[in-house]
Amino acid sequence: MEYPPIFSKTRLSSLNTNALLFSICVLVWGSTWIAINFQIKEAALMVSVGVRFAIAAAIIGVWCIVKKRSFHLSLEQHKLVAMAGAFLYALDYSFLYAAQQHIVSALLAVLSSSVIYFNVILRRIVLKKPVRSEVVLGASIGLLGIFLIFAPELQVMSTSQGLAAGLILAFGSFLSAGIGNVISEKVLDKHISVLQMNFWAMLYGVCLTFVIVFVTDTPLTLPSTSSYYYALLYLAVFGSVIAFGAYMQLVKQMGSDKAAYVVLVYPIVALAISTVFENYVWTISSMLGVIAVLIGNAIAMGKLTLPTTKANSA
Repeated sequence: MEYPPIFSKTRLSSLNTNALLFSICVLVWGSTWIAINFQIKEAALMVSVGVRFAIAAAIIGVWCIVKKRSFHLSLEQHKLVAMAGAFLYALDYSFLYAAQQHIVSALLAVLSSSVIYFNVILRRIVLKKPVRSEVVLGASIGLLGIFLIFAPELQVMSTSQGLAAGLILAFGSFLSAGIGNVISEKVLDKHISVLQMNFWAMLYGVCLTFVIVFVTDTPLTLPSTSSYYYALLYLAVFGSVIAFGAYMQLVKQMGSDKAAYVVLVYPIVALAISTVFENYVWTISSMLGVIAVLIGNAIAMGKLTLPTTKANSA
């Protein structure tokens, strides 16, 4: 693994590597929802997405140069990485930013759990890998937990034309993420390093994003408010370079189906932040939801197994 020492297997020989990587994704992405709000209100959505991943790709590129890491990929590998970048970084986040303009983050958090099911199905179709029952069961219990957590917000949510548009955009985001995740797993199965994968995928994603910007004649102007740039740097460095470095290593080590469970856990971090800064009030429903998410996570990761009948033991 060629990422900074925090992602080094040798450095983590005495620790549970997957648990640490999972925690990094959850903690970082659980806080990026706040930063994204500063992005969607200040500039054209696709411009913000393109600049975010351009900065991230540049940071990874500089790291490669300093550490003398190879950028080389075969033509076939470039094709796969370009597809991963298009779906995972360009389309996924463009749809996500747009969806967040139309629907409340509570509904978006509930809907985001669908990424796991997309990953499971596409992983079976594209990679011919078996459907792991513990992932489906754990994800379903986790989805129930997310629904319990956000039930009060969903009950008072009003329906509107904007809601329909938000649902369509959210579906596009999660479908794109599922496709990108599975292609990324296929790329990483070919022994490409996470560093190479993320550099080229982000670069291709940036290229596609700005092609769409130019074709649609989207204004390239950026705001002058400092909060926009603080959020941009946080999203680029922590949300993209660090979190996606950890996430792709999880995909490589665990598979895209299990790695995607982070989407069910990081809303809990968002709630913790909201508790401190926005006076979020916990209810019995939300506490039960958190317990369900954690139980689902334990099942999906193989840490908790349900009793089975021994029908064939006689």
